Amino acid sequence: MARDPLIGLVGKPSAGKSTTLNSLTDASSKVGRELSTPPLCFYALPPNSFTTIDPQRAIGYLQIECACARFNLQEKCKPNYGSCDNGRRSVPIELLDVAGLVPGAHQGRGLGNKFLDDLRHADALIHVVDVSGTVDAEGKETRGYDPSVDIAWLRSEIVAWVKGNLMERWPSIRRRHMATKSSAVDTLRAQFGGYGANLKLVQRALDRSGVKEALEEWDDDTIDVIVNSFIDEKFPTVIALNKIDHADADKNIAKIAKQQDPNTLVLCSAVSEVFLRKMVKQGYIKYTEGSEFVDTRDDLIADGDELGGGLKELDDKNKARIENLKDMVLYRFGSTGVVRVLQKAAEVLGLVPVFPVRSISTFGSAGVGDTKAVFRDCVLIKKNSTVADVARKVMGDAPIAFVEGLGGLRVSEDDAVAPGKNDVSLRHNGGEKGSGLSTRLQRNTMLRTRTMRAVLLTLGHRSCHSKWAEGNREEGQRAGKTGRGKQDREADRPNGGTATVTSGSQDHLHI
Repeated sequence: MARDPLIGLVGKPSAGKSTTLNSLTDASSKVGRELSTPPLCFYALPPNSFTTIDPQRAIGYLQIECACARFNLQEKCKPNYGSCDNGRRSVPIELLDVAGLVPGAHQGRGLGNKFLDDLRHADALIHVVDVSGTVDAEGKETRGYDPSVDIAWLRSEIVAWVKGNLMERWPSIRRRHMATKSSAVDTLRAQFGGYGANLKLVQRALDRSGVKEALEEWDDDTIDVIVNSFIDEKFPTVIALNKIDHADADKNIAKIAKQQDPNTLVLCSAVSEVFLRKMVKQGYIKYTEGSEFVDTRDDLIADGDELGGGLKELDDKNKARIENLKDMVLYRFGSTGVVRVLQKAAEVLGLVPVFPVRSISTFGSAGVGDTKAVFRDCVLIKKNSTVADVARKVMGDAPIAFVEGLGGLRVSEDDAVAPGKNDVSLRHNGGEKGSGLSTRLQRNTMLRTRTMRAVLLTLGHRSCHSKWAEGNREEGQRAGKTGRGKQDREADRPNGGTATVTSGSQDHLHI
């Protein structure tokens, strides 16, 4: 059975990885120089004294639009895991905080080989880059450092690590390949399997590379192309430009925006998000993660609420800090950006949320907790997963007799689950209908199961996660200029037997 997606956070020491992890999880990961309110004894220590040494795993929460919103069932939605706030669902996803990497990591510098090995099983990476320019490549305090260099050297370290592992054995790999008359994809699958790569991923990497020569003819440059293509497929990367509230951040962001694909960039202030959540927990402010709005007691009283929403009174120091945060982060960039970081990582992975239910009429999970609750579970499925992969993930290894779509149209169990697919119904061997898969939503696919009974779904067709599709505040535009752009929303599509959509770089999908 396929494992759940794992997203790794990488970067140099003191770039803000652990603070970013905390902002995504509310975890208690140790943080270094960026810690906002450290114990007094921390001040005498070096900047990266509390830089992560061992990899830390935690559960983050990906925000999507829940299926309950489509059916006006928000009040009945009670997730088993995560939460749902009026149709905005927080879905658990596993994160890995890899210890700080430094130049020369692939040669073992700074325990680099160990740290690189920690990220082998990650399905995507979030590279946290300190755009303040106040920390050098070693994680030491400085001024005027160019953070665009960090993006280049970290990528080169990962390439050198993978290529070095391959080249150590290349003569024997080449001889065996020729002796066994294997295909290039089979030979590379054996070498890249240690990174969690399957045959399909290796084939996609080969296709991406455009290399046509036989493997035995590959030279060093060709192998370099192959390795880079493999890394693009195995470790799709989001670049989180952190500490955007710093005075020197704008010029560094503008430079990076000219060098990198803007679709991979997200502007964020992890320490701001951590601070705001702390203030919420302590009862000082009203704030929703991912929002640009913060309400204090004074704000609510000014709006006519005599009780100030029951909030506590802020002291002058925290009042000033919140006002500064509003001006330098929230109003300029539309949010702290932290929620968008995880959404972008899910986007580059092509994750499709799937909702298993037991009752097609009530969307409930009979026999589990509150029988009136709807959409209690949500599963994240990787792109290129098949109908059979999804069925195994949710139902185990029950054999499937056949799969059919709306109108009784047969569908292969090898058919990919992707935005734009129709509802399908699975039949177990023995002729009984087992479970229904709905892949009808553009961004938020739904799976429904009802053991040994007929299930056929008739969902509408609407962008179920507007933030994934949003053109609002596109990161490239935000990197080049401050201020907020307009939101591009995809139009609703009508109910019907088939649907065709365009989603990003994907082809039009339909059955």
